[in-house]
Amino acid sequence: MGNICRSPTAQGVFEAQVRAAGLSELVQVDSAGTHGFHVGHPPDTRTQAHALQRGYDLSAQRSRQLTAQDFADFDLVLAMDWDNLALAGQLCPPPHQRKLRRLAEFFQQHDSPVVPDPYQGGASGFEVVLDLVEDGCAGLLQHVQQRLGRRH
Repeated sequence: MGNICRSPTAQGVFEAQVRAAGLSELVQVDSAGTHGFHVGHPPDTRTQAHALQRGYDLSAQRSRQLTAQDFADFDLVLAMDWDNLALAGQLCPPPHQRKLRRLAEFFQQHDSPVVPDPYQGGASGFEVVLDLVEDGCAGLLQHVQQRLGRRH
C-alpha cells in the first residue's frame, strides 16, 4: 500500500535473485505503492532490519506511488494482496490488464493467496513476509527465465 514493507522487501529479494542468476542486465526490478502515504521515504525500519538479517540491504530504496505508466513500462506488475490488486486494477489501462497479477501466484512452497501486511504486527509478521516473498520471487525468477528462454 505505502511501499515501505512488502514491496520493498520483494524488490530487494528479487534483485538479489536476479543478480545471482546473472540477469541484472536483462531484468529491471522496481516497487511502488497503491497509496502515496510515504512517497520519498525509505522502507520501514523493521522491514529493513529483518531483510538485512537475511542479507538484503533495502536502505537505498525510496517509496513511490504506482502510476498508469508503470503498466506500459513493465512486463509484470505484482500486487501483494487482493485490496492492492483491486486498486492497481483501477489504475491499469485496459490493454495492460494481463500484466497485473499477485506475487502469491508464484509461490512454490507456501499456500497463501496473499502476502499479509506486517505493518501493525510484531516481528514474526516481517519474517512471514520474507518467507513468502523469497518463495514467490524464486517462482517468479523461474517464470522470467522461461520467458527469456533460459534454464534455471
